[in-house]
Amino acid sequence: MANDKEVLAKADWAGEQGNRWLANVDRLETMLAPIGEALLSQASFMPGERVIDIGCGGGSSTRSIAASVSPDGEVLGVDIAANLLDHAEGQSCGSDNVRYQCADAAAMTLTGEPFDRLHSRFGSMFFDDPHSAFANLHSLLKPRARIDLAVWAHPRENPWMMEMIQVARKHIDVPPAEPRAPGPFAFEDLDYLGEILSAGGFSKMNAAPYHGQQAIVGADCTPEDATRFVLSSFGVGQIINQQADDIRAATTADMQAMFKRHFTPDKGVILGCKAWLVSAIA
Repeated sequence: MANDKEVLAKADWAGEQGNRWLANVDRLETMLAPIGEALLSQASFMPGERVIDIGCGGGSSTRSIAASVSPDGEVLGVDIAANLLDHAEGQSCGSDNVRYQCADAAAMTLTGEPFDRLHSRFGSMFFDDPHSAFANLHSLLKPRARIDLAVWAHPRENPWMMEMIQVARKHIDVPPAEPRAPGPFAFEDLDYLGEILSAGGFSKMNAAPYHGQQAIVGADCTPEDATRFVLSSFGVGQIINQQADDIRAATTADMQAMFKRHFTPDKGVILGCKAWLVSAIA
């Protein structure tokens, strides 16, 4: 029996979840691109800066940062999923200011000079021990280095995720969420995030809200496409696929019906979202 944060969050990024992300990497990157662009705009990376990109996945954010800090800056993309980093390295072929490291950012160490900046687009909420993890990240940075993070706001402000969970909950026993559990909503409470950052040695936290309409896949996506995508890519899809045939069929039908309610021709399946764009100083 899994709670909703476990459905969405307790993913094996070095294993099965990483494989699912890789299989759908282009679509997932397209989904996250608007928020990623907003975070990069807020960060305003400058030529010559050395940046760590935590939870870089397929490397799209790493490549964007590399373009901003070139020619003399560099970016280190860090992820725990080796297969995603293999993909990222292939996409970054020819970029001499990008490198990748397969590591758990919560405990990784570096040789050489500490970094000027740290960036993470939805890669900082999965640490089992966030206090220890952020203290370790602080150790990788120069004094007064800046970090920029994108984290999801409260579930009720993210119907693009939670309406899927509500559909599953009609057919599958999904208990209430555990507050502050590792996962997408771990930092929904900014006071909690502020306390973690402060304990880790960071100060002057600022959080700007990002409100948007989240496309499920993209503008050419039909409700049927969105349903197949969720079943193949998301944690909630994994849970649905594990059910008996009749429950899986009923849940899938309800998921598709929900997406139809949010479908607009030429725009696709669109639901609301909210994230926090957070910055702090080491």
